[in-house]
Amino acid sequence: MMEQQKKKPNVVFILTDDQGFWSLGCYGNQEIQTPNLDRLAESGVRFDNFYCVSPVCSPARASLLTGRIPSQHGIHDYLSGGNGGKTQSAIEYLKGQTGYTDILAENGYTCGLSGKWHLGDGLHPQKGFSFWYTHQKGGGPYYQAPMIRDGKYVTESHYITDVITDEALKFIDLEKGKEKPFYLSVHYTAPHSPWIDCHPKKYTDLYENCEFNSCPQRKKPHPWAKTDVVPGYFRPRECLIGYFAAVTAMDDNVGRILDKLEQENLMEDTLIIFSSDNGFNCGHHGIWGKGNGTFPLNLYDSSVKVPLIISHRNHIPEGSVCSDMCSGYDFMPTLLDYLGMDNPEADSLPGRSFLPSLMEGDQQKDGTVVVFDEYGPARMIRNRKYKYIHRIPYGPDEFYDLEKDPGEDENRIGDEEYRPLIADMKRQMEEWFLKYVNPEIDGSREPVLGGGQQERAGLWGPGMYVYNENI
Repeated sequence: MMEQQKKKPNVVFILTDDQGFWSLGCYGNQEIQTPNLDRLAESGVRFDNFYCVSPVCSPARASLLTGRIPSQHGIHDYLSGGNGGKTQSAIEYLKGQTGYTDILAENGYTCGLSGKWHLGDGLHPQKGFSFWYTHQKGGGPYYQAPMIRDGKYVTESHYITDVITDEALKFIDLEKGKEKPFYLSVHYTAPHSPWIDCHPKKYTDLYENCEFNSCPQRKKPHPWAKTDVVPGYFRPRECLIGYFAAVTAMDDNVGRILDKLEQENLMEDTLIIFSSDNGFNCGHHGIWGKGNGTFPLNLYDSSVKVPLIISHRNHIPEGSVCSDMCSGYDFMPTLLDYLGMDNPEADSLPGRSFLPSLMEGDQQKDGTVVVFDEYGPARMIRNRKYKYIHRIPYGPDEFYDLEKDPGEDENRIGDEEYRPLIADMKRQMEEWFLKYVNPEIDGSREPVLGGGQQERAGLWGPGMYVYNENI
């Protein structure tokens, strides 16, 4: 745990939307331009094995915020209903569930949000937030974006990545110099679709001659791919230009935040965290999309593995890389541990603090640590060597020997030599989910199809989950 200070550090948490771990320079991509995130990684710790809890935005974000898995918090798919926009009813999906921002607010933090919420009832501040600038839905156009400011619906004419940053800088100006520390969530909609003809030319021009070797396109889409709803399958180059441009535009805006903290002499007083809600495939595995880019829903590493960078000048090791396996359900206990705060509900949650890994480097020497994922009826257990995916109740199941097949190209589920190992991993997975699942909102018993959630889990009402909405 960090040394006690007279004033707790400020926290800035930057979260992107649909950003694969592969799409940053500091993660080895030599084609994409992310100089500001690269310098953030140089000033702190980059995690090479951080996994979202579910490979789609709303459940993954809810897990980061509450430390619960989807079958505990009840958000199993992206929220296509209940967001409270002009044409939607409002549902506070996480009402009565403690988020880490609740705990921060109770401990004297002023909490601000600028950007995407997508956890229901976006019109009203929740979870300890007092500064509240957010999206009416979950995503949409980069120009003319539907937002909520000061409790009113607004349409932003300017590029929304810039505007989200403007509001974040406004919050910093409001809170700098005060006795109370601040917490700021900067939740970009980038690099979520749309990608074509919707990003500033100065960014798309950077990639006009890019070969995109980091995103190889297969001759045939994945056999489960939803090829009718994503232009990446028939206009891949244009989509790649837009995706890369969206990342670089976001990176430029991260630079604005870092520069602001530097100018205000706040770097030593501020913990900075960068991550994404879920991974993304830009042609990887023959898929354009994330977990719901296919049906059956997929749990490839390119869908569930996300970037994580943590920096705090003179408090956290600089230029370090941690290969320990961690999950989004570990985020809340780690942050609270770093800040020296207790969570009275910790014993009922699956996550554990990875603060020792952050401060001292790799801790998991024996390789026994595993991470778990779920997306409705699809569940995953993964360790450093193997991955097993079980789809309830009918399959198809998958098993990958990651040492021999790191690209997850050969499903070995039927191989006799792996049968005992598969049985053991299946047992571990079943025991873990049995321990933490709330049976009333168990995702494996909900009709999760990847097309959006419109009501609360556990209702089983008609139209609760839909299939054919734009993913």
